Amino acid sequence: MIPIGDNNPTRRFPVVNWILIVLNILIFIVETQQGNDFIIRWSFIPIRLTAMVRGEEEVLVLMTIVSAMFLHAGIGHIFGNLLFLWIFGDNVEDAFGHLPYLFFYLVCGMGATLIQYATDPLSRIPNLGASGAISGVLAAYMILYPGAMVRLAIWPIVLLIGTIPVPALLLIGVWFLMQLASGFQTLGAMMDQGGVAYWAHIGGFVIGVVLVWFFRPRRPRSPGYA
Repeated sequence: MIPIGDNNPTRRFPVVNWILIVLNILIFIVETQQGNDFIIRWSFIPIRLTAMVRGEEEVLVLMTIVSAMFLHAGIGHIFGNLLFLWIFGDNVEDAFGHLPYLFFYLVCGMGATLIQYATDPLSRIPNLGASGAISGVLAAYMILYPGAMVRLAIWPIVLLIGTIPVPALLLIGVWFLMQLASGFQTLGAMMDQGGVAYWAHIGGFVIGVVLVWFFRPRRPRSPGYA
C-alpha cells in the first residue's frame, strides 16, 4: 500500500519542505560516492553517546544526532521517506510557517533519535534516516487535517480501479498502531543485525503530537479539511 498524494491544497510554496527533500537527495548521492566510512562517521551510534556521557568520547558525537537524520541506507529507504515528506510535509509547513516548520521537523527528528537511543544505549548499530522527523510531520498532519483524503495505491487493485481515497486520520492512525506493535516486539530483543528503528518512529510521532499544539495556526483552516 503506497500513498501517492492527497486532496489538500496549500496556499504558499513549501520552500523548506523542498529544501529538505533536495538536501536528503544530495547527501544520499554523497553517501554513494564516499562509501561506508562516511555513513558510519555521520550516523548516530548509541554506544558513542553513552561513551561521551562517561567522558570517553568527544562532544562532537552530539552532531550525529542531527547529521544522521539526512543519511539513508538505500534507494528504498530514501524513496519511502521522501515520498511521505513530499505528500504530508507541504501542508504542515503551510500551517506552521516556514521557519517554525523547520524547527518542528528538526526537534521531532532529534527527539526520535534520543528515544530510540533510550531503548538500547549500548547498541553499536548505526541509526540513520529521516523517519523520526517525518513521523512527527505525520502526527501534525493527522491532527491538523484528519479529514483530508489521501490517495492510496494498493497493488494490484490499483490496476483495476485506480487509487483509493482514505482519510488521513485512518491511514496515519493505523500506521502508528503498526509501529507501536512492532516497537514493543523489539523491546528486549537482540538487534545486532540492525533493522527498522520503530521506537524512533514512535518517538517522533509522539513528539509531533505534543508540539503541534504549540505550532498549530490560530487562524481557522479551510472547512474542507477540519
